[in-house]
Order: sequence, then structure tokens, then C-alpha cells
Amino acid sequence: MKIKMLLSLGLTSMLSLSTASLGAPQEYQPNWQSIDSRETPQWWRDARFGIFIHWGLYSVPAYSPHGQYAEWYWHHKDGNKNVRFDGQPMRPGSPAHKKALAVQKDVKAYQSKVYGEDSKYEEFAEQFTAELFDADHWADIFDRAGARYVVLTSKHHEGYTLWPNKHASESFGRPWNSVEIGPKRDLVGELTEAVNKKANVKMGLYYSIWDWFNPKWLENKDKYIDEVYFPQIKELISTYKPNVLYTDGDWFLGEDVWRPLEILPWILNENPRGDQLVINDRWGKVRGKHGGYYTTEYGTGFPNGDHAWEETRGIGHSFGYNRHESIDQYASTEDLIFNLVDIVSRGGNFLLDIGPTGDGRIPPIMEARLLEMGDWLTVNGEAIYGTKDWIKDAQWSEGKRDSYTKKDYHYGNPIKEMTTAPKPGYAVKQAYFTKKANNVYAILPRWPESGKLLIKDLQLSKSSKVTMLGVNGQLSFSQTSKGVEVIMPNLRPSEIPSLYLQTVKFSAVQ
Repeated sequence: MKIKMLLSLGLTSMLSLSTASLGAPQEYQPNWQSIDSRETPQWWRDARFGIFIHWGLYSVPAYSPHGQYAEWYWHHKDGNKNVRFDGQPMRPGSPAHKKALAVQKDVKAYQSKVYGEDSKYEEFAEQFTAELFDADHWADIFDRAGARYVVLTSKHHEGYTLWPNKHASESFGRPWNSVEIGPKRDLVGELTEAVNKKANVKMGLYYSIWDWFNPKWLENKDKYIDEVYFPQIKELISTYKPNVLYTDGDWFLGEDVWRPLEILPWILNENPRGDQLVINDRWGKVRGKHGGYYTTEYGTGFPNGDHAWEETRGIGHSFGYNRHESIDQYASTEDLIFNLVDIVSRGGNFLLDIGPTGDGRIPPIMEARLLEMGDWLTVNGEAIYGTKDWIKDAQWSEGKRDSYTKKDYHYGNPIKEMTTAPKPGYAVKQAYFTKKANNVYAILPRWPESGKLLIKDLQLSKSSKVTMLGVNGQLSFSQTSKGVEVIMPNLRPSEIPSLYLQTVKFSAVQ
């Protein structure tokens, strides 16, 4: 009997080991240790470049004062400016309080002037028509831009959903989704279908876990979470099978309110994409600590490290389309490519936002920026896709180095100061680096004036070759005590492969 029992236990152990070796899906438990043990899927780490889409009722007024987000129009206009998001009172007369009141006054005046003194935000639901929305055209633009994933706002903080969700309408007590009112179309479904036709692009969805003015939220937070948030996110994942889930709206309250450890095991264990679904870290004051990949916006991102991270910003200053913005608020193509290269050199992904119009168009200036980035990636994508950060992210010249805050990135362009437009006496980044297999790529902000490029701390082998992406033939080089010195190619202006940032490739690096 004992022998049979031992044999049975041994067989069970062998079967367990066999199942584990075959890669049986892990069951994630309701604790951070289990959730955080999940690796960010490799496809996302390799993708490096994605496109964010902020589209909703706020795309109708499409307005905010310069320096503010247009997608916050409803809160700018009707939010209580005497309290913070966490419910604590604002200090009267403080800079933050004065600024909030000034923005509210501006937006209220705009609403009254354009839409009438008695007009209300919910009236935009009928005006959000999306009659010019062509999902296949959008998907084609994203593909030509070189993006490897797309993230659409399925629901922003206004609570209006771009798919036919009953919980939104029931909780607000009026039609509050894109099938019942406005476009009368399943916008999430149409774009998901179009993007899924593209071999190189994966579909993702943004979901705000917080609705500013949802009556259930205002009445009882647990009721809102049980009857709106949890059912909505389950429906979204089960129906549309996104590859990326980008949650937001979490930052001002803790996990004791948002209860992420109740919903995350379901998301990770039950989602149709299995271990290929990507999640972020926006689950309730745990950003940069728990969840999936780490996120920042209009910031510096994270230092080089093993944990996956992503930085996001808009082509304009606002995420949602802002008709009030002029060319001065729009980043140039060169600026955006610098952002991409800077982020990837430090091991991150770049999620670049566009804001379509209420009638469903991507503004032409945004399309142009995306297609021009695609042109650059056609030549230089080898140094971006599937790469990792090297032993250092950049090579600096001699001189002082400045430090920058999120405010500098939000309202200025410090990357240019660090590369092509330094302050007198300050150092510049002479090259950004990425790595793939045993190849190292040096992405150059400017062409060396001397015609020679010195990459320090680089050791090549006897079989190494040096080339420039987009240029035929090899480049002459020599190994010196300081590193590798490369003779740059003698090219006519028309022969330079890219308008911005050229890439030198070093193969068989030791």
C-alpha cells in the first residue's frame, strides 16, 4: 500500500513538473507579490513606439487655455475648485487655487460665448457625431507611422464610453455611450477590427477607473466600483480582447479605495490574451511600484533598469484636440524623434498622443507628424525596434550638465538643450546608444563637424563592421586607446538618409 502511495505521489510530482515545464499559465493571486511576478510581455518591450488617442465628448468643444488639457473641459468648467481631487480643501489664495479659478473662469466664458449661457456639457453627446471617422484610414496612418501598438481612450474621466455599455447610461441616468447617442456606432469595435488587420500593430485600450461626476461615484465609492468600474472593465476586456490595458484616474486615492487586488487577478487570469496582455501601474497610488509597466507623462521617464516603462506626451500640448493651440504649442517632427530616441536609449517606450476632432478626423498636422516619424523609422527602425539600452544611454561632451524637472519637459524642450541647442558652457549628448544582440547603434543628434566620430568605451572585434543605416557600403574606422574613431561618409545633401538624427551601426561588439 505504501509503495503504491509513493508511486502515486511520485507520478503526481512528475506530472506537476511536466506541466510547469510546458509553460502552464500561472494563476495570479490577490497580492502584489504575485501580481508583480508577472513579466511585461516581450512583444511590448520590443515595440518601443505606440500611439495614444484621446477622443470623446471633449473633442466637440476642443478647447482649453494654453497649458491646460482640453480633455479636462468638463472638470475645468464645472468641477469644485475649492477642494482637491482627494476631497481635501484648497488653501484659499494659494497659487494652485488661483490657477484653478482662473482656468474655470476662462472655460465658463468660452462655453457661454460659443454654446450659450445655459448650455450644459451633456449636450455635447448629441454633437459628438464622428461622421468622418474612417477606422481603416486611422489604422493605415498608424501603420505607416511605424507604431507597433495603439491605445484608444475607451472611456475618459467624463464617463462616456466609446462602446455600447449599459452601465454608463444607467449610472448617469441618460444615454451615455457612442451607440445610444452621438455617433450611434461602436467606435472601440470599429477601430479594434481595423487595427487587428495590420500585421505590425497591436490594439490597446485606455480606461479611466474614475468618473468625475458619475452619480454612483458621488453617492458611494464602493457602489460605483462594484456596479460601474468592475463590470465595465470586464466587459471591455472580454469583448474587445485588447493587447494593452492602460488604466488611469487613480493617482489621488489609495488602493484601499480602488481595490486593485480584487480586479487584477481576474484581469490577468481571465483575459483572452493570456500572458500577452500588457498592463500598467495606474491602480491607486502605486505608480512606479506595483502593477505592470511604469508610466510617466511629460516627464523624464525612468533611469535605465530592468523594469519596463513608458513615457507619453501629446503632439500638441493637450492630449485631447485643442482648437485654441497654435503652431507654437505643437512639437516639430524633429522634437518628436528626439523624444523617441532619448526614451528608447534609456530602455523605455514612447507613447505619442493624437487628439482627433469630434467629427472623426485626425488633424492634418498630426497626420503629417506621424508619417514623417514613419519615414525616419523606415531608415532607422533597426536601431529602435527590439533594442535594449547599452552600458550607457549617451555619450556627453565636456561641460556642465543641467538638471530638469517635469515642468521643464511640459513647457519647454530640454532635450534640445542637451543636444543641438546647449546653453553656453554646457555639455551636449554627442550620441544616443541602443543595443541589439552584439550590435551597438550610435544615433547622432548632429553630424560631427570634424568629419570624424569618436565613440568612447567601445571595443570592436576583428570581424566588426561599421555602417550607416540607409547608406550603402562600410565606413572606415580604427580602434584607439580612447575607443573607436569612425570616418563619416562624404555625402551630398540629397544622399543623407534621414532629415534628422543619423545612425551609425557597430557590429560584432565585444
